[in-house]
Amino acid sequence: MMIKQLDFYGYPYLGIYASNTENYLVVPADLPEESAQNAAETLGVDVIYTLVNESTLVGSMMTGNSNAFLVSGLATYSEVAKLEQKLPVVSLTGKMTAAGNIILVNDTAALVHPALSDKNVEAIKKALKVDVKRGTIGGLKTVGMAGVATNKGILVHPRATEEELSVLEDLFRLPVDIGTVSFGSPLVGSSILATTKGIVTGTKTSGPEMGRIEDALGLTEE
Repeated sequence: MMIKQLDFYGYPYLGIYASNTENYLVVPADLPEESAQNAAETLGVDVIYTLVNESTLVGSMMTGNSNAFLVSGLATYSEVAKLEQKLPVVSLTGKMTAAGNIILVNDTAALVHPALSDKNVEAIKKALKVDVKRGTIGGLKTVGMAGVATNKGILVHPRATEEELSVLEDLFRLPVDIGTVSFGSPLVGSSILATTKGIVTGTKTSGPEMGRIEDALGLTEE
């Protein structure tokens, strides 16, 4: 188990700038190599450098799991081609294309924005090989920013209701806990990158927050 605190571009919002699966960390093409390699080593993954939709907000624009990547429908051909060297890529269609913001996913399940189209839901099921359910976390529809999931556990927005927590536990079949990051931010998905092998979070995250994050994501068992 490894844990590290890093900032990207001087900011703690790692989950906005980067996206990870159990095997890969996708970061902006211009992110300093030292930052990328430190994060990748902690997570136990390989690095992919690219933009998505010609943006450094890679974590907002894409997500994925061990079976495939999901990207914004606005991603360019060359960006998709770069990702396809490692895994199949599915592009979201329609107006809601910030895949990382609106989808919470691991290798078995996905919770998605309540208004995500049937077409996109079916594409996610097929490509990522997961069970998919629409829902909210803490009343927020941007479930990818309101939660972070590994294959061992889930941490979500502290205002998640009992009903929302129950839905998550039934869908993912994993323990779910609430917490914050970066000294009180409820948008845990915006500042945490995690696998079953390690966690990276921003430097503003407090000691008590780190303990809660470790427990929720199942790393204290190692």
